[in-house]
Amino acid sequence: MDTGTCQGCGASGGPLMKFSLGKDFFGRPYDRLSPSSDQSPKWYCTACSMHKNLQRDFRDIRTEYDKLSAGQGSELAKGDEFLRASVRLREIITILEAGQGQSPLLEGPDVRLLMERLNTATMPV
Repeated sequence: MDTGTCQGCGASGGPLMKFSLGKDFFGRPYDRLSPSSDQSPKWYCTACSMHKNLQRDFRDIRTEYDKLSAGQGSELAKGDEFLRASVRLREIITILEAGQGQSPLLEGPDVRLLMERLNTATMPV
């Protein structure tokens, strides 16, 4: 934990967190502690940490949607993952709309656009 300045919203004085190990939205492991992949660590306050997780899920879903649209192998080709991603995008929009002010890490219109594109895509069987 660090007590500098949040690199999401700029708040200072409170505890800051860094999420470096975990799994992405589709359950794949990631490790940003490795020196080659984390040259400049970023620290976030509690609220921005939550938004960073939302941003990561959005980015993972968008990447898989782009693969699906390009006819490449995608986690979204699995019906259950497709549905789970659709639900997660709705959750992200709900959280963004319920929040005070705008997220410093995630744009609501970008999430809505991806949600619309996913809703108009043919769901895999």
